[in-house]
Amino acid sequence: MSEIQDYKSSLGDVSSRKFETFSYLPPMDAAKIRKQVEYIVSNGWNPAIEHTEPENAFDHYWYMWKLPMFGETDVDRILAEAEACHKAHPNHHVRLIGYDNYKQSQGTAMVIYRGPIKA
Repeated sequence: MSEIQDYKSSLGDVSSRKFETFSYLPPMDAAKIRKQVEYIVSNGWNPAIEHTEPENAFDHYWYMWKLPMFGETDVDRILAEAEACHKAHPNHHVRLIGYDNYKQSQGTAMVIYRGPIKA
């Protein structure tokens, strides 16, 4: 049996904290973020953007950037909103969400921009 890799993460070391599944992977570039938005649109999910201060990412609700983009299928428009949120709040984490309106839950959620982490 193979050994399980331990991901060093602790509450005391803020730079080691992980968010969602994608945070264990290298940061996504613009092409990979675009692929995720295309996946959200292809599943018919409603995209939404949220943001928060890095120090509040674990124990507070995130701020919603405008309303969810109900029925939006233009990938470039969704990416433009995510970029606008990042430009308006450069020190915040920005999260992309795909809401599944049939299951009444999040189909996916990932941090696509990370703010600077204060130790």
